[in-house]
Amino acid sequence: MGLASVMLGLLAFTAQAQTSDLVSKHALRVCADPANLPMSSKDGTGYENKIADLIGEKLDLPVRYEWYPMATGFVRNTLKPKKCDVIIGYAQGHELVLNTNHYLTSTFVLITPQDSPLAQVTSLSDQTLKGARIGVIAGTPPATHMARNGLIGKAKPYNLTVDRRYESPAENMLDDLQNGDIDAAILWGPIGGPLVKQQHADFAAIPLVEETLPPRLYYRITMGVRQGEKVWQRELNSLIRRNQDEINAILAEAGVPLINDMGTGLLDVGQ
Repeated sequence: MGLASVMLGLLAFTAQAQTSDLVSKHALRVCADPANLPMSSKDGTGYENKIADLIGEKLDLPVRYEWYPMATGFVRNTLKPKKCDVIIGYAQGHELVLNTNHYLTSTFVLITPQDSPLAQVTSLSDQTLKGARIGVIAGTPPATHMARNGLIGKAKPYNLTVDRRYESPAENMLDDLQNGDIDAAILWGPIGGPLVKQQHADFAAIPLVEETLPPRLYYRITMGVRQGEKVWQRELNSLIRRNQDEINAILAEAGVPLINDMGTGLLDVGQ
């Protein structure tokens, strides 16, 4: 082996050691939004809080939080300056973080009263939706499908990026549905499913797994760590793999609709 190869190997080892040293050995330091139920909350009741508790238990570490609103600047003000070491829920493929393997695949859901004719709808191309007043988060993929199917005219848009300490578009949408101001709501399943289970037992949340045209409506959720921290990423990957059944149980108990990795059907988690 030449000297250049040895030096490159030493530099790579040193860089890896330095980045792994940035991760706390004394606590599982979690970056989280303090007012982002059903995912996370300062009172620890969100399902991401419970996943963090599970990971902390497996690592034999206490869970500590760095709280910051999940909006513009979240990663820049929490993970990047090393105030915390992991974001429990982050979309796969986002360049701001290094993603772990995904532990959750879910989809958008159509929410209607259980006794509504719309409760039988499984696709946004269903003609039963024609003329319906549908709530949708502006700028999300379902809005494109609604436009394609002529459903935007009577749609009611809700804000996408907000500070959840002061505004909750998902809860506002479901309140409007409860009050009859809209006929149906479309929400990201990991938000809509738990809100329906916890607050609106008379609603049905229908996973939209039959859409074949783009944009896709299902996404994979990972944990996010700092770029370059491959050792920490691999440790979390191992924890996810070995504890996937327990993670699934937490998600299912919360009401998160779990689907297979191809987005074509519900995942059987034995619940």
